[in-house]
Formats: sequence, C-alpha cells, structure tokens
Amino acid sequence: MKSCKEKAAEWGISSRSVNDMCKKGKVAGAVKENGTWRIPDDAAKPADKRISTGKYVKKSGGKGLKALPIGISDYVRAQSEYYYVDKTLLIKEFLDQKPLVSLFTRPRRFGKTLNMDMLRVFFEISDEDTSKYFKNQAIWQCGEEYRSHQGKYPVIFLTFKDVKFDTWQETIDKIRGLLQEEFGRHQELLNSDKLSEYDKENFLKILNGTANEVELTSALERLSKMLAVHYGKAPIIIIDEYDTPIQEGYSKDFYDEIIGFMRNFFSGAFKDNRNLSYGFLTGILRIAQESIFSGLNNLTVNSVMDEAYDSFFGFTGNEVKAMLEYYGMSAKEKELKEWYDGYLFGNEEIYNPWSVINYISKDGIPQAYWVNTGKNEILEDVLEIATDDITERLYALLQGEPVIARIDQNVVYRSIAEDPANIYSLLLVAGYLKTPRKDLQADGSYLCEVSIPNREIAAVYKNEILSHLLQIGAITRTTANKIAESLYANDYKKLQAAISEYMDKSISFYDGGAGGFYHGLMLGLIALMDNQYKIKSNRESGDGRYDISLIPRENRYPGIILELKWKNGLSADSLDTFADEALTQIDNMRYDSEMKQEGINDILKFGIAFSGKKVRVKTK
Repeated sequence: MKSCKEKAAEWGISSRSVNDMCKKGKVAGAVKENGTWRIPDDAAKPADKRISTGKYVKKSGGKGLKALPIGISDYVRAQSEYYYVDKTLLIKEFLDQKPLVSLFTRPRRFGKTLNMDMLRVFFEISDEDTSKYFKNQAIWQCGEEYRSHQGKYPVIFLTFKDVKFDTWQETIDKIRGLLQEEFGRHQELLNSDKLSEYDKENFLKILNGTANEVELTSALERLSKMLAVHYGKAPIIIIDEYDTPIQEGYSKDFYDEIIGFMRNFFSGAFKDNRNLSYGFLTGILRIAQESIFSGLNNLTVNSVMDEAYDSFFGFTGNEVKAMLEYYGMSAKEKELKEWYDGYLFGNEEIYNPWSVINYISKDGIPQAYWVNTGKNEILEDVLEIATDDITERLYALLQGEPVIARIDQNVVYRSIAEDPANIYSLLLVAGYLKTPRKDLQADGSYLCEVSIPNREIAAVYKNEILSHLLQIGAITRTTANKIAESLYANDYKKLQAAISEYMDKSISFYDGGAGGFYHGLMLGLIALMDNQYKIKSNRESGDGRYDISLIPRENRYPGIILELKWKNGLSADSLDTFADEALTQIDNMRYDSEMKQEGINDILKFGIAFSGKKVRVKTK
C-alpha cells in the first residue's frame, strides 16, 4: 500500500488531488487508516475529466513536457515535478572521498542549495521511505555500498541565503528564527527518554525564541549532541550559503559582529565536535583569513579552481545539449553557448544553470538573466577603487582580451580596499571571470590568465560601468539616452551631437591631465555603444595609429573615428585650432582606411582637443 504523496509522485499530480479522488471513491481499493488514505500499489490513476494544470507546455505545442525548475531548490519537488538534471553522483564522489567537513565555493545561482537539499533528503532519517526519490537517479545504480547510507543519519540543515538585512540586530533575529525552525524539525527529542531535562530545557529556549546570543552560538553543537544521543548516530550538519550574512555585514557595517558570531557558531559545530558524522558548507568565498574556521584542520575546500566535484554545480555541455533536445531547441545551442557557457570549474566547462533555464523558458531570448538574481557589490567596489591599471585591464577584458592576474582564494570582501589587486580573485570566485590558464604557485596562490566568461557577464560589466558613470556624474542620463536613441533611429546628426556632448562631459569630469581619464572614457563608450560597435584603440590604419575607432557591427550604422590631442595651458583660440588639427590628422593619416576596406563608407570623424578641464570637439 502507498500513501497519497507516493501515488501523487507516480501519477504526476498533487497529493491534494489524490486525496480528493480517494474521498470521492474514484481510487479502487483505497482505504483510510489512522486518518490517512492508503492506496494499493497497482491502483491505476482514475480519469478525473479535468484539464491538468501546472504543466509546462511549449508555445510550439509540445504537450507533456516537464516544467523548468526556475527558483526551485527543493530536491523532492525538483526531481518529481520538474526537469531535473541528475547531480546525485555528487553523493558517490563524497562517499568515496569521505572528507569530514567539506566547503563548496561557487557563484550564486549555480545549484548549491538544491544540491545541499539533495544531500539532506538522501542521508536523513525519516518516517517516510525517501529512497523512492533516488531510485530513478544515477546514484541508485552505483551499488549497495552507496544505497546503504540512504536514510541512515539525523541531519541538521540551515540555509543562510535569505539572511540579508541592514543591521546586526535584524540579522541575529533572522538567524534565531532559522535555528528555531530547524529545532522544530527535531521535536522528537523533547519526548526522548535518552536526554536529560537540562538538554530539553536548552532545546526549548531555542524552540521558543528566548535564547540569547551566546546560547545561539552553541546551538549547533548542542543539537548535534542531542541527536547523536537519541539516534545512536552522529548527525550530518549542512550549512548552505554560510557567507551571505558575512557579505551583508561587510556592506552594511556590522562586519565585526557577524564574524565574531560565526567564528564561535562554526567552531562548536565543526571543530573537535565528536557528535558529527559529516559536515557540508556552501558559499561564494572561503573567508579563511577571518579565522572563522580557525583550527579546523579537517576542512576540505572545493573551489572553482579544484578538479574535485567540478561537474556537480552548474550544467555541463552534455547536460545542456540533452535539455535543448528535450525542449526542441537544439538549433539554439550556438547562441546559448555564446551567452551562458564559458565558466571553468576545475577542468570542466560549465554553463550558468540559472540563465540556461530562463533562456529556454523564454523560448530562446538571450538576456542577462543572472544579473537580476542578486546585487553586484563586488563590481561596484571594483569601480569605486579602480586604479589606472585596473581600469586599463577592465577595458582589455571588455574587449575580449585576457589579462594576467594573481589569484588568492583566501581573500575576503574587505581586502579590496587593502589591496586593489585582490579584485581579480573576488571576481573569479563570484562568477565574473574564468581562468583559461592557471599555474599553482609555491605559496598556494595561482598565476592565471583571466577573461570574461561569456556575453551575459560582459553585459553585466557594461551595465555596472554605465550605472557607476551615471552615479559619479561622469555622464548624464540625458546624454546616455541621446546616444541610445540616435543609434536606434539611425540618426547621424543626433549621434554626432550626442557623442560631442559625451566627450565634453566626460573629459571635463575626468580631467585630461589625469592618467586614468583615457581608459575611463573608453569604458564609458563600451558601456554606451558596444552592442552596435566594436571599439578599438591605438591600432594601425592608413599611415599611422588612430586613437579610438568604433567599427559598426551592422551596415546601417556609420563608422566613427576619434582623434584626441592634449596640451597644458591652452587658450580658447589655441584649443579650437588644436581640435581642427586633430580632425585634419584623421584625413591626412588616412585613419579611415581600415573601415573602407571593410566596405564602410559612412564615417563620422571627431577631432577632440583638451587642456585641463577645457575641451573642444570638432566633427566632420
């Protein structure tokens, strides 16, 4: 006999629908026992003469296709109701290695929470037979030595992914609530004759929400001890997105408070805890320098640089290919690859799973889906502290060029201000860079060739750069809109006026005498016009090297050449003459040769002269 929930999974409908069918006598042989319906194993699904809802049906008419798991981090639901990419061999790899405490660091929205919930369902002792959620998955075919671990451990599970508050008080209140909820999942301990009244009193403090901050720091240690005594088996502790509240503390000025709390919280759970079978943590950063895991010499870190577990977070090429075939979108493979592939975890090429799922759900419309799933504080911080060297490298990255950088996986958020060179390490682990080449150094760091993974992340950079330029006043929204509108309408005169306005505003802001102004100017152009133009600088054409060239991606746009000249202490008249000289130089040196060879004959030319914050723009 099976429960309504089991039959619901078998028939592909909700438990409520099965319960309703039993009530109405539509399920042959169904009987009610202790208030719940029991259904014969071989009972057939009755025809309920209603249209089934909640199914994903492609607009092209493909009926019966499974829904796409947008935002689904519940394993049971994901594998039964949605298209599920089988990652259960993560369990096999873990059981083969048997590390005591494992930390998985990956960018946001790469399946960390879903994988941790999968581990919880697999290992956790339950009144329900949860093996049915794995019998159709790869792990079940691996043999009895792996199946024997299924449903055999008490599990403590916390996810900090939603601990995002402006103050320390709000943050600790949320953590108190999460602990209260998790203790509530283990209320069987209150009736245990193996536990002391003292233990139960401490348990009730957490359950009632009356525990103070000190008592909260030891909550995991106490709960693991009680579970071990009650079940005769040490529990597994899973902490998902452990560094989310730490990132919030960094950006909201309660960093010291959250670091102090987490150090004691994790120490009790994972350091010298004899009541621990295994521990799992996920996050974006290691945060080792803050001594959160001080003395935890049994911690195994699995980062984007490591080969272990490299295929279990995000989608592999074969997994994406199978998904596209299932939804009848194989023709979109090339476009999807350009937009969402390119990550390198260990030796595995990985697609962004969140973006792939959203792309397919939108019938193949390429957009920067990932950018809307969280804040990009790291990029914001990079732009705020960008040195001339960093700005120059950002420009190179946006042009599709690799740059060389030292990657230290132990960096923390606040290390950006201490050493701006750390930004490349943070950008890598957060998902904004990939490492086509890497060489391990004697000190444990890597010397890497880094680049932007794909078109989606390039779009994120451009969006953040434009937002930054607008925020600091290097460009106005009006000017940005003028450029966008003139490009859309293919209005040469308006485009010419808009670029002149942009040059005037940005050069005046950056000050031509400042070393970083040139690359700041280029970053702005890329953010504003890169969809329509390939932007080059200091390249040979004709009889010399032009300063800036904007080569149109489509024939309907004009080519653009900008020649810049600078000299201190010029008068207004001299500046005007200087701009004319720059404009004449474009023709005399035949800087338009490169474009003409590509069949581009409509070319806008700009001669730009500046002296300090004064600027003149001449056009042709």
